[in-house]
Amino acid sequence: MSTLTQEIERRRTFAIISHPDAGKTTLTEKLLLFGGAIHIAGAVKSNKIKKTATSDWMEIEKQRGISVATSVMGFEYEGYKINILDTPGHQDFAEDTYRTLTAVDSVIIVVDVAKGVEMQTRKLMEVCRMRKTPVIIFVNKLDREGRDPFEILDELESELKIAVRPLSWPINIGQRFKGVYNIYEKNLNLYTPSKQVVTESVEFTDINNPELENYIGESDAERLRNDLELISGVYPDFDKNDYLKGELAPVFFGSALNNFGVKELLDCFTHIAPAPLPINAIERQVKPEEEAFTGFVFKIHANMDPNHRSCIAFVKVCSGKFVRNENYKHIRHGKMMRFSSPTAFMAQKKSVLDEAFPGDIVGLPDTGNFKIGDTLTAGEELHFKGLPSFSPEMFKYIENNDPMKAKQLNKGIDQLMDEGVAQSFINQYNNRRIIGTVGQLQFEVIQYRLLHEYGAQCKWEPISLYKACWIESDDNAELENFKKRKYQYMAKDKEGRDVFLADSAYVLQMAQSDFPKIRFHFTSEF
Repeated sequence: MSTLTQEIERRRTFAIISHPDAGKTTLTEKLLLFGGAIHIAGAVKSNKIKKTATSDWMEIEKQRGISVATSVMGFEYEGYKINILDTPGHQDFAEDTYRTLTAVDSVIIVVDVAKGVEMQTRKLMEVCRMRKTPVIIFVNKLDREGRDPFEILDELESELKIAVRPLSWPINIGQRFKGVYNIYEKNLNLYTPSKQVVTESVEFTDINNPELENYIGESDAERLRNDLELISGVYPDFDKNDYLKGELAPVFFGSALNNFGVKELLDCFTHIAPAPLPINAIERQVKPEEEAFTGFVFKIHANMDPNHRSCIAFVKVCSGKFVRNENYKHIRHGKMMRFSSPTAFMAQKKSVLDEAFPGDIVGLPDTGNFKIGDTLTAGEELHFKGLPSFSPEMFKYIENNDPMKAKQLNKGIDQLMDEGVAQSFINQYNNRRIIGTVGQLQFEVIQYRLLHEYGAQCKWEPISLYKACWIESDDNAELENFKKRKYQYMAKDKEGRDVFLADSAYVLQMAQSDFPKIRFHFTSEF
């Protein structure tokens, strides 16, 4: 086996997704703990412990206790190189999460045992289903009172529209929680509330052995045997191929906060999860084991280090080997570029890396060369597809609050817009700048980051708009006519493309029927 093939085989790149508060960031922390990447887990919600979660490093995240940006972390575990992308659960940042799903090979979904499947989880699962991404489900917070595990399994099947197969099973729940039986490895993991680790793990191949009563008592032992019999009767045996095709989701139970059931998840995950997979470009399919390097930008983050005002473009390596200081072709600009300080990440801590393999995420310092969706190759003309920018649903005028700081404000807006958090349009009628977002929270984040990272103050002014749509037509006369008639509602996006700002659903419908030769797009990827 060549070193390239070996490196690809040991890579596991995945995202953790869930509804806010299901315990996603806590699970990420515990996985990092096993990888030796951090030595103390930050209690995300507690004010007593000033050590906040490693993956939530932006100021605003520490104050709110939520994740607003996808962070990337890599670590080694038992011979595997694991890359985790922790995504925001808050629906205002769904777009960041959708894009992240294009850069991973598999997904772990976290579900709260008390709340079950929530709206946001359903939406994210649709994206996974569309892309046939393999999914593992982790049912969290078993140390709290919650619902019956069988009820949760039924809900997972009906809500997420996927077959499930438990690979571990809880022994009671809440106050009476005694641990989990690991069906995949046939052993018993016992839980003691005060200690934050699995206190004892017992090989238990024969569940009918009377020894079981000594560990968990008579009634729980009987219930566990009945449950396991029911599971093997009702659910299909675990088939790795069905999982890899995205048709079957293995389910694990545990408590991320108490570090319980997490190692079982990680051990099984490293064995069954897919190594980096081929990715479709518009021209052809790109296989990871090809010699030539290819990769695409799926995220841009402004100001990772406030002292340097730099942006970082996150590149997913799709094939070949990325080498520091080599020349690579930036397809959209059609020019060769070389990178002297590419970085690898552990949340905010970064280290310069000399080489990276398929599945790895590389950070490239960016001075405005990159946009989301850009392709880098060793020279071949390729375009990776499937990184949409959605039509915003909320709009506000942005105004400068401090005339002395106009330059900082404009620079800040340009950099934050390149991250794809929001979109900016210039109204052609009054030349005012409009910011469009998918959710209310983004306006607060933009205002906060402009002030704290760029020293610029902005204020928002209301504007009533329904939707922004990109327009194009093969008939120039028709296009000009449309722009004349609607000139109050015409704007340009930051690429200089024509955007029609409809102020109601009715106006949009009328425009579509009055101008049949014009195409209206609701994502900016035509």
